[in-house]
Amino acid sequence: MNRMLKGWKQTKRGEQFQARIVSYADDFVILSRGKADEALGWARGALTRLGLTLNEQKTSIRNAREERFGFLGYTFGPHFSRRTGREYIGCSPSKKSVNRIKEKVGEHLTPGNTAPWEEVRDRLNQKLRGWKAYFGYGSPTKAYEVLDEHVEERVRHFLKRRHKVSSRGTREFSMKRIFGELGVLRLRGPLHEARP
Repeated sequence: MNRMLKGWKQTKRGEQFQARIVSYADDFVILSRGKADEALGWARGALTRLGLTLNEQKTSIRNAREERFGFLGYTFGPHFSRRTGREYIGCSPSKKSVNRIKEKVGEHLTPGNTAPWEEVRDRLNQKLRGWKAYFGYGSPTKAYEVLDEHVEERVRHFLKRRHKVSSRGTREFSMKRIFGELGVLRLRGPLHEARP
């Protein structure tokens, strides 16, 4: 991969294709203004000369103004502002990335986890902080809302079961208590008290 990137720079393909390569480990995206076919052809040929091949299932040409694409856990392309309703080109955590952290939260908050609440909470917060640190770029607000709701529901269910609460547990383990007194990290930030 490094040899391909070196060849890209030395042969000034970025200028030729009006493009930039963004890479991480063995994944890369070529951002081009109108010469995507040529850039892809060059990359395919360069990798073949190095004895490597593109993963054709993950390789495609997309018009980022009209279509979304995934890279490193993010979804890039057209987004809509919740405030104005206008379209813009941006990025947000992918649905797959959101579902993956939801699974990790669920795996952590199982009946078999009999550690003291402080340990359970601290480990949960560590997972959430790590996820937020990586996915804090772009427009993560919608993903944060989905995850906050999921975490609230899973923590409530976990504590309701642990404390043998027969009701739904919304009074004993309210959102305010979960993200306040019980110390669970809220991705959207702390809850603010309602003003009188």
